[in-house]
Amino acid sequence: MSLLLQVSDPHFGTERPEVVEALVALAQSRRPDVLVLSGDITQRARRGQFEAAARLCDRLGIACRLVLPGNHDIALFDVATRLSRPYRYFREFFGEDLAPVIDRPDLLVIGVNTTRAWRHKHGEVSARQITEVCARLRASPPGQLRVVVTHQPVDVPRPSEENNLLRGHADAVPAWVAAGADVVMGGHIHLPFVRLLSARFPLLVRRAWCVQAGTAVSSRVRESIPNSVNFIDARAAGVAQAERWDFQPGAGFQRVESTEMALDRGAG
Repeated sequence: MSLLLQVSDPHFGTERPEVVEALVALAQSRRPDVLVLSGDITQRARRGQFEAAARLCDRLGIACRLVLPGNHDIALFDVATRLSRPYRYFREFFGEDLAPVIDRPDLLVIGVNTTRAWRHKHGEVSARQITEVCARLRASPPGQLRVVVTHQPVDVPRPSEENNLLRGHADAVPAWVAAGADVVMGGHIHLPFVRLLSARFPLLVRRAWCVQAGTAVSSRVRESIPNSVNFIDARAAGVAQAERWDFQPGAGFQRVESTEMALDRGAG
């Protein structure tokens, strides 16, 4: 079964070299099958920052990758580039597809580009994007773990973070879960957590999970939460395991939490 590594918000330009090296060592030790890089790859969308991020991806040694842009990956101060070529360097280093999909026998991962050139930091999902993701989910064969990835979160752990919620999340999540999504994964707020989406959406027709990542390698940590990454282990018999690994000085990345995510195979 596939092992997925989620790396989010590395903000290259603010990376901590010792954490970068620890992440490489972790990937070499655990050998995940799939890499999901869920946005804010860079701090200021500069070419050298994208180049450094691409170099890290190569060093992780994971050939199967899904990379999404975040709001920091669109030039902030270069207004002309922001409006005319907002994804200029992202495309140079990570390809033309801003909403990639990974389709493996046991795992479907659907990327959604929630950035907008006219927004400073808030994300948005359109009705068309919601419909397209639903169609892909409904076409998924039985047995796949079905994951949707956005940069901005569809759930937040406290009221003070409500303003950071993805615009359109209230329409997107019920539709995606009804179509078969098991997990909606994101970043942006640098606050890692795993919980049932029914905590925010009590009328969902199926059980599904929110998996949020912290910042992988950046010095821009929040509230003394260490750098962290997530693993998702796609298991048989309707269960997946979500693990949070935090960086600890002198010890590298260590597993600090493990959540067994029971999946709902009765609908979708």
